[in-house]
Amino acid sequence: MTTTRRGFLAAGTLASAALLVPRGVRGLPSEIRAPAPGAAGSPGLGALHEASPLPAHVALAQGALDRAKAAGASYADVRLVALTREHIEVRDRRVERVSQSDQIGLSVRVLVNGAWGFGATPQLIAAQVRKVTDRAVAGAKASAALARRVGAGPVELPRIAPVTANWATTHTLDPFSVGPAEKAALLLEAAAAVMGVAGVSHADARVTCVREDKLLLTSEGSRLHQIHLRVAPELTATAVDRRRGHFASRDHEAPPLAIGWEYLTDLDLVTAAVGVAQDALKKLHAPVVEPGQRHVILAPSNLYLTIHESIGHPTELDRAVGLEANFAGTSFLRVADTGVLQYANERVNVFADRTQPGGLATTGWDDEGVATSRWPLIEKGKFVGWQTTREQAGWIGETASHGCSYGHGYDGVQFQRMPNVSLQPGTEGYTTEDLINATDDGVYITGRGSWSIDQQRHNFQFGGQMFWRVKRGRIVSALRDVAYQANSLDFWRSCDMLGGASSYRLGGSMGDGKGEPQQMNAVSHGCPPARFRAAVVRTGGAK
Repeated sequence: MTTTRRGFLAAGTLASAALLVPRGVRGLPSEIRAPAPGAAGSPGLGALHEASPLPAHVALAQGALDRAKAAGASYADVRLVALTREHIEVRDRRVERVSQSDQIGLSVRVLVNGAWGFGATPQLIAAQVRKVTDRAVAGAKASAALARRVGAGPVELPRIAPVTANWATTHTLDPFSVGPAEKAALLLEAAAAVMGVAGVSHADARVTCVREDKLLLTSEGSRLHQIHLRVAPELTATAVDRRRGHFASRDHEAPPLAIGWEYLTDLDLVTAAVGVAQDALKKLHAPVVEPGQRHVILAPSNLYLTIHESIGHPTELDRAVGLEANFAGTSFLRVADTGVLQYANERVNVFADRTQPGGLATTGWDDEGVATSRWPLIEKGKFVGWQTTREQAGWIGETASHGCSYGHGYDGVQFQRMPNVSLQPGTEGYTTEDLINATDDGVYITGRGSWSIDQQRHNFQFGGQMFWRVKRGRIVSALRDVAYQANSLDFWRSCDMLGGASSYRLGGSMGDGKGEPQQMNAVSHGCPPARFRAAVVRTGGAK
């Protein structure tokens, strides 16, 4: 497919297009702009570990392991988890909500007679821990008997070496060392800046901070104490045209990250607020899009969600073999597609990664004690890899897990959860301006909007935050009421331009649901801007 407009205009890049490209998110940490792994966590015993309540309960955890082994468990693990979540929200010029939730507890998972059992409790006392351990063993024995009756084989785990280590998210300032009053004051200042723009009717500003403190002990001898910090800022401007009865909202595009409070200090929401408000007004008064098949140029702040839905979920192995369908359905992929299926254009390379700095799914070891890593899912457009746990590795003839086991909170049983899944930059070093300059007829889309995808991950529709009409290599106007539709394979095969390494950014979500009962997983997706062919549709509004 031709990737440029008239040989990329032969004479070079149009400077005028660069001037018209909307401003991106400023103040993002430099380390999260790199598509390669780096020093994602801080080893050793730091202040977070010293303040943790979990080491005081190690004797209880060890007692559960000993009891499970005495009852016949061939493998057992115990997770101590302390989870703190703080949310602060302001509306216009007032504080709407300040909340903090805390939980602490212990879970026991056992493998007896080749089947799993699980128990959990928030009561960290010896009698209760013995009770849930016995319950887990009894559940495993019942599951093993059922498996024999239906002819299912036993669960087998590849061996791993035991590890004793501490790990924490790299950060400068613990978000929980900053008081809620100081956080609310920052949000109120940003909201006031939004409200100061004439024509803007409402401002919403929020920040969510999470500290996930986990201590894992296994019957193989591992002891892993890991503390994860996550910060999610949000800022929304809403403009209202009361005469026409229309409104438009614009979100700041700063992603949630695994990081400290220094992220908010460097991000400078207050300065960015005016631009967010002005974009809301542009969107309110913009013309609606003309439907049609054309190029769509997707900024990383939009494309990350498309990656999540059309690559992240389909490559979860339990979905592909039919053992999971909650929240995201199954998958069009089959094990036989590995190494065979042309998933995307040959310029497309996608990696799963639990090591990238800033990544919400980044950690040192997973919840089975497997050291995390980075591995390919798509290489030169071909589907080559899966997301796996220790149990799942054997399903596809592999001898080691990719470290994708995660359980939310103390009471969520570990199972396969999505790592950071990221599209790699192109080798040409293109910028967003280059992609626009090379496009004769298209739409440039930034930010996350509404989305929909079918239960096998085939057909989808995605919206966005801001939309810009591209004509003959120039942005000519803002647009509204825009979405793009495609089939996952057709879409990725149509990718004909990728931004270079300097344009790579992380996006992500604090809440990816899976399982029954539902569990949540935080996950990031990095990518450069990229160009595709898709059906552009109008989502509403008068012409």
